[in-house]
Amino acid sequence: MATHVRQESKLALVKPPHNVPVPFVNTPTIRLINQKSFQAVTGASILEVSEAAGLTLEHSCRNGRCGTCRVQVLKGRTVALISEESLTPQEKSEGWILSCARSAESDLHLAIEDVGTAGIPGKTLPCRIDSLELSASDVMKVVLRLPVANHPSSRFRYLGGQYVNVIAKNGQGRTYFIANSQAGCSEVNEVNEVKLELHIRRVTGGVVSTYWFEAARINDLLRLVGPLGTFFLRECSGRDVVFLATGTGINPIKAMTGDSDELLPAQRPRSVTLLWGGQCAGDLYWAPESVELIYTPVLSRLSIHDKAGWRGAEGPVQDMLLQEHNEHPHDWAHTQFYACGSTNMITSTRNHLTAVGLPVMHFYSDAFVSSATATLATDFGSSP
Repeated sequence: MATHVRQESKLALVKPPHNVPVPFVNTPTIRLINQKSFQAVTGASILEVSEAAGLTLEHSCRNGRCGTCRVQVLKGRTVALISEESLTPQEKSEGWILSCARSAESDLHLAIEDVGTAGIPGKTLPCRIDSLELSASDVMKVVLRLPVANHPSSRFRYLGGQYVNVIAKNGQGRTYFIANSQAGCSEVNEVNEVKLELHIRRVTGGVVSTYWFEAARINDLLRLVGPLGTFFLRECSGRDVVFLATGTGINPIKAMTGDSDELLPAQRPRSVTLLWGGQCAGDLYWAPESVELIYTPVLSRLSIHDKAGWRGAEGPVQDMLLQEHNEHPHDWAHTQFYACGSTNMITSTRNHLTAVGLPVMHFYSDAFVSSATATLATDFGSSP
């Protein structure tokens, strides 16, 4: 399940999985709650060996910081390979681990399912900047144009909520959520063009941020790797779907709401609710168009300027959600919840919602990690 110091990107550039050796006979077996299993490999993370076995578990940053791969151990022992920065002491005492950060020491039973066959293989592609436009004073809307596909079946495919690694002209790279859905990324023409929309926040002194806001030009040739991540809309027929986002965390949510609009009537959720939080009105630079979406804009504090005509809520966005629940109790047992923001916001929201009846397996999230402190991969020449 994937702290928001969301700045110029969601995460620093993420390394692709390492080559995982073939497990030896009698190595520990790792079993999921849907009865799928795979063999452990000494020194390799649970996430790595699951991928080697052809299974996709929840994940994002791969370096122990975002918390997306959080999973509870029901039985067995593990050993830490790297620090699990996004877990609280209480979570650790309750048996929660990060699958990217630990290896199996014994047979394991994990309280998690794989995400099925929804994963789309990532690949490395050239791309060009198609347009640059300020969405807000500190947010740049970047549209990337991908190579023309020879056939519709070979077009770049992804799920709303996933992200790409983008390597800029200066050789530096960051990862960004795709802000438009698959249905909204294609030009209506005969050449099967695909255009990806990114919303990038300015970071004072940020190397990549400086490129986007000061040096980037239309038709600059860049590279991207993707799609990546497991944050996407699950099967939601007959359930309530609630989205919660802060700042540019709206990007994957925006793409997922587009996917929701494309569902067939029998596949659609019972309701779709969005709470989007910012510090000032200018932070909420996108206006949802779906008539079926119940949208509440939230400002953490109202300035004198914002108070005039403000029709949204005020306060921390997660507090508004809980306040609404207290006033109008919600059927959390039949809800899917998707959150994108800081690790602190996500942890707080998850703890409160599971306490009032949301199944923990129906809480999906991805967190921002500061690019200033995350590790930057140096080799992205090949597909992950």
